[in-house]
Amino acid sequence: MSDPTDLPFVSVIVPMRNEERHIARCLESLAAQDYPGDLFEVIVVDGASEDGSREVANGFHEKLPLLQVVANRGRHTARGLNIGLAFAQGDVIARVDAHATVAEGYISQCIAALQRTGADVVGGAISTVGEGATGESIARAISSPFGVGNAVFRYSNDEQWTDTVAFPAYRRDVFDRIGPFAEIEGGEDDELHYRLRDAGGRILLTPAIHSTYYARTSIWELARQYLGYGQAKVVVLGRHPRQTRVRQLVPAAFVLALLATGILAAFGGLLALPLAVLATAYGATVAAGSLLLARRHGWRHMVRLPFIFATIHVAYGLGFINGTLRRLLGQPVAKPREAEAP
Repeated sequence: MSDPTDLPFVSVIVPMRNEERHIARCLESLAAQDYPGDLFEVIVVDGASEDGSREVANGFHEKLPLLQVVANRGRHTARGLNIGLAFAQGDVIARVDAHATVAEGYISQCIAALQRTGADVVGGAISTVGEGATGESIARAISSPFGVGNAVFRYSNDEQWTDTVAFPAYRRDVFDRIGPFAEIEGGEDDELHYRLRDAGGRILLTPAIHSTYYARTSIWELARQYLGYGQAKVVVLGRHPRQTRVRQLVPAAFVLALLATGILAAFGGLLALPLAVLATAYGATVAAGSLLLARRHGWRHMVRLPFIFATIHVAYGLGFINGTLRRLLGQPVAKPREAEAP
């Protein structure tokens, strides 16, 4: 640890809505930091929780003397983060979601990385944990490149400059230079990071910073999450079209191909062949990806992984298509979403 006189004051913003199951675990991890307790504050921004989340958070004032619990009537994550920014006193701003925990050295390692590299934003790879049989399989799927593409913070342990990171720490002047989070219906991290990189900013992923994310526990929750991610990506790419990559369009193209070949197959005969070819090719690819993961992490996952991968890809694709259609029709892309982790 550096000389405390050289350490900046840090504000940790925790957006939250209906996280009674997870918020205590999150705040316990922040209370256990090895960073001086008088040099960081925690701002929990509650999006009108309807369970006991706010009461649980308020119970941590003794363990976290500089804790604030403030209201977010707008409910969705980006609004909560901007409310947190308005309250924050820190020279460094960190974002930790209620659905996550951070390692004991999270804050100190963030500060060390910022000072060592001159980065504007730092973050680390996350370990994804599942609770229950389905949750464990979901955690494996969303920690793999086949499940989440090039989201390197989900699986990489190499220090590198990157496009985005989870649970980042920002120099305060980032927000002075490029403004606050865009209050879109999700994807606020991606949008801010695109804006920062367009302005010449740098984002560092380093394994010295470690956090844990708790995956969704059911296929339905996973589908809802990735449907929202697909919708959000339309908004983000609408603001930053130069950031569009072919891989971002593949799930939507796959869903459209399924729909088109399905319509053809309804007429019977050889018109059913394109659907059969597409379904066979995708099924074989998913089976291969599932086999590789199951061999590494346990054969008990083999039955669930194909359904989970299909849920991720199809839900994201449907969300992207829905968001595109709504955007073309001039309608809101999505309803405000609850605060949730990446």
